[in-house]
Amino acid sequence: MPNHRLCALVLVLSSLAVKAQAIEVCDAPPRFGLSPAAIAITRAACEEHRQWMQPFIDRNGRLASLRVTEAESGYLADHGIVAWQRVAMYWRDSGTLAMIGDEPGASSCLALPGNRYTDSDCRAFIVDTPWSAAFVSWVMTRAGIAGFRRSPRHIDYIRAAWHDGASGGPYRYADPAVEKPAPGDLLCYIRNRNQVLGYAGLAATLDGKGSAPSESHCDIVVAANVGGDRTLHLIGGNVLNAVTMRQLELDRSGHVILPVPQATAEDDMGEASGPGRECTPSQQDQCNFNRQDWAVLLKLQAQQVMPPFPAVPPAPLAGAPVPGLPPAPAPVTPLPNAPIPSPAAEPVQTVPPVTSPR
Repeated sequence: MPNHRLCALVLVLSSLAVKAQAIEVCDAPPRFGLSPAAIAITRAACEEHRQWMQPFIDRNGRLASLRVTEAESGYLADHGIVAWQRVAMYWRDSGTLAMIGDEPGASSCLALPGNRYTDSDCRAFIVDTPWSAAFVSWVMTRAGIAGFRRSPRHIDYIRAAWHDGASGGPYRYADPAVEKPAPGDLLCYIRNRNQVLGYAGLAATLDGKGSAPSESHCDIVVAANVGGDRTLHLIGGNVLNAVTMRQLELDRSGHVILPVPQATAEDDMGEASGPGRECTPSQQDQCNFNRQDWAVLLKLQAQQVMPPFPAVPPAPLAGAPVPGLPPAPAPVTPLPNAPIPSPAAEPVQTVPPVTSPR
């Protein structure tokens, strides 16, 4: 065979090999040794990311894709679910909607869609109310994680990991600069503050040395170093108003390389936690959505996957009067093929009302 034809064949085969390696991290088989709980968590988060058409922030902190957002009435990926109604489902099925029943529009999210009054009311609630913690709580409910402190505020289960991690809670409080992230973990940052707290500062507030921050955010780790790419993949709810994947860099040992944090209080950009006022066309190096005050890594501990919570009465028909919020979360269908033992369902936690879900 002539040399030029041989070279062309080698190039074609090389191109095919590169394309064959390009696989979405959520489509890769679970890493060997992952617990059933970690697999269930990553499967639930990945499925929601697929529903939202896979928006993501790349390793440079740039938004690379965003197709649908929370306020839209357009369908998600399966063409049967509307974006804002999906967010309402996160609230209802996680049980967190009952915790903020006094928020305007919350009760309207119990009504079936189709009534323009309750639809508008619920939709306004979705737009005005941060839902990232409700999303994490929904994923944990969906995955059947026993003992998880479901809440409309991230700080509540961060605090639970601080107090209960050593005594068998589902998550353990850890320093993200010291311990390696793995699928099923939660990586969390502090939002909208005038100064950076970091791991030590947050630990001090949880130890009673100062007031704990009121606004925070947690992403769910779904993959780390797939194919040796030294990339950490996380999925969070209400990240730029969608269920969005974030990519962070890992070092050779598997520790996350956290971008230099910055204070963001002056911008008040809500859950987006934008790159700050310095991000302008002339200062593009300052435009980085990953530059957050990453303060804690919540490490998933050995857990059994529990059955779904007991059912509650169905929502009223569209147009009917909307009753008060239920005291317990709605039923959750277990994920397919998830290993589920048969112990009794976890008792529903009693949680005081929360008026500011941040």
